[in-house]
Amino acid sequence: MTIRVLVADDEPLIRAGLRMILEEVDDVDVVAEAADGEEAVELATRLAPDVVLMDVRMPVVDGIEATTRLVARDPSARILVVTTFDLDEHAFAALRAGASGFILKNSSIDDLARAIRTVAQGDAVVSPRVTRRLLEVHAGHLPTEAPSGRSAAESLARLTPRERDVLSEVAAGLSNAEIAEKLVVTEATVKTHVSGVLTKLGLRSRVQAVIYAYDIGLVRPGGETSAP
Repeated sequence: MTIRVLVADDEPLIRAGLRMILEEVDDVDVVAEAADGEEAVELATRLAPDVVLMDVRMPVVDGIEATTRLVARDPSARILVVTTFDLDEHAFAALRAGASGFILKNSSIDDLARAIRTVAQGDAVVSPRVTRRLLEVHAGHLPTEAPSGRSAAESLARLTPRERDVLSEVAAGLSNAEIAEKLVVTEATVKTHVSGVLTKLGLRSRVQAVIYAYDIGLVRPGGETSAP
């Protein structure tokens, strides 16, 4: 199965380089290029690519806003942010907006191809552990205390006690295997609970589950957990 990719970057040489690189990947086909976020949204809406490679710093409409628009139009949209720095606050903002992950511009062909395949399958390519580092570095705008009122409590009330435990461990950056060992359950059971958490909370990936846990104050910068 060929993965249809849209490349969005305001630098012509970057776009040409990505196209040239991806032409060497048998199961990837670059169907279009966009020079800014507005063009990316228009082309993605019209062509429905499997994956959008999205630069975050673009004129007219940046990659964050473009990601927001695409996810709003199509919740199943798969967007892979291409960035220069692994702790880029713009990459984090794109993850919050609904991107499925990010990859560095200096990544190898194999890593890029693997990331594209992973995103095309509906998975995230940024581990919760990396997302946690992003959150802690850019935590200035995050709540320092759990939100008051009913919103956080009502939101968490949708989860079973075990699902809530699993969410806390996902937010701590643990893998399924690590969570299974800590909670003394099977890895398959953890996968079931993670799926339940994502479905009940309307989240797209484990990455967004980490962001969600910070947003509601379940996990705070520094690693401590809270019980709303």
